[in-house]
Amino acid sequence: MSKRIKFNRQGELEFKASRLNITKKYYKKYERISQIINENPEIVETVHRDLAKVFGAKKGTKQGRKPKFTSETILRVLIVKHLEDLDYRGAVIRIDDSEFLRRFVGVGLKLMMDYSTLCDMFKAIGPGTWKKVNDILTAYAHETGRISGHELRRDTTVVEANIHYPTDSGLLWDTYRVLGRFIDKVRQVDYALIGQKRLQRKKVKKLYMQINRQSSKRAKAQKRLKSLYKPLIGHVENILMWADQVCEGIHQERTDYTWEVDAYLLELGQEYKKYIPLGVQVVDQARRRIFDGEQVPNEEKIFSLFEPHVELIKRGKAGKPLEFGHVVNIQQVKEKFITGYEVFKTKPVEHSLVDPSLAKHQKSFGRLPGLYADDKGAYESMEKLYELEKKIPIVAIGKKGKRNRQEQARENDPLFKLGQKFRAGIEGSISFLKRIFGLAKCFYKGWKSFQAGVGSVVFCHNLVILSRE
Repeated sequence: MSKRIKFNRQGELEFKASRLNITKKYYKKYERISQIINENPEIVETVHRDLAKVFGAKKGTKQGRKPKFTSETILRVLIVKHLEDLDYRGAVIRIDDSEFLRRFVGVGLKLMMDYSTLCDMFKAIGPGTWKKVNDILTAYAHETGRISGHELRRDTTVVEANIHYPTDSGLLWDTYRVLGRFIDKVRQVDYALIGQKRLQRKKVKKLYMQINRQSSKRAKAQKRLKSLYKPLIGHVENILMWADQVCEGIHQERTDYTWEVDAYLLELGQEYKKYIPLGVQVVDQARRRIFDGEQVPNEEKIFSLFEPHVELIKRGKAGKPLEFGHVVNIQQVKEKFITGYEVFKTKPVEHSLVDPSLAKHQKSFGRLPGLYADDKGAYESMEKLYELEKKIPIVAIGKKGKRNRQEQARENDPLFKLGQKFRAGIEGSISFLKRIFGLAKCFYKGWKSFQAGVGSVVFCHNLVILSRE
């Protein structure tokens, strides 16, 4: 049985008196959020189930003691992290230094957790769990009359991943330096497994830097690129074969290892072996583009050795024609509460998101909205619009291309124009998510954490919306 504790055994928060209105508002926001969490114990229970799987029975039983921090404390610390727009280290320092935030998260006078512990705790909470707690919050907001669900608007945005701009030379250099680090670590504990070969870091980096300089010059200099890429790719292919041989050697039976060295080497092999197939793909796409002159489809490329799930997205935005991340669908009601979101691994067709968004709304509120507003990207056909208008009184989706008189009259209707004005409000909310909650770029590693990061931001955004009077 899990020894992890769900809830904090504490009374209501007590706030220091302050004459500054801005400080009163700050305290009031956290007081209201604390009240919402207390009124919805299912939120903590949902998070607790994930934490108990990773940090529950096994760890507690083995060490013979209860975990130091409750599941509610972990959730509240993550809320502070997002509300203050801090990283793990900054959140821990901010809470540790504030008596008020210590009370909010429930640590009191106890020693604050380390930032690495907080990072591990966040990773234990899955993306599905954040969707569930957002659904619980939506049901609570609807039951208490904070949101009506009569109007619905939807839009997509791109959340970028934390990667450098991908170039063939940059990805090749990433492959070499990462596998070089692996070989160095193995050499420190088993020199015989590595052999007499030497790494050529300086030479490879020099080639990478020369390619960068030549790429920015005119067409005459482009001819020299092939002569630079050839040795660079050769060095990367050599280290890929070398690293693969080392991984095979690690898994062979050996009698001269102590169990500590054996476990360490197996762990190293497991950590770095995943980079070998990715490096092979990097070499393949570089050869096809540089030497074969092939236009490699984006679906067959990887754009980061460390975040291979990242997708290239072209949205035609001025100043930012290319983005590297994932498309996020957001649906929102009139009260600025986000009732549903979805993170897509590959960019979806915009109009295919209309029906799922309406189905999600109907599931949450028991009925379709009286007004549905979307941009022209959601337009599929006039037949589809007429089908929607049979179920929804006002459908504010503009037609792409030329319009006949009937279609012009439809879009000149005051109710349609009102719906389009309502739709524009979601642009402000997306800007708010990116500016205030840091959703412009996701700094979490891996596809699972990327989804969980978006879900946690949406949850905290909704808490702020409900905390307003």
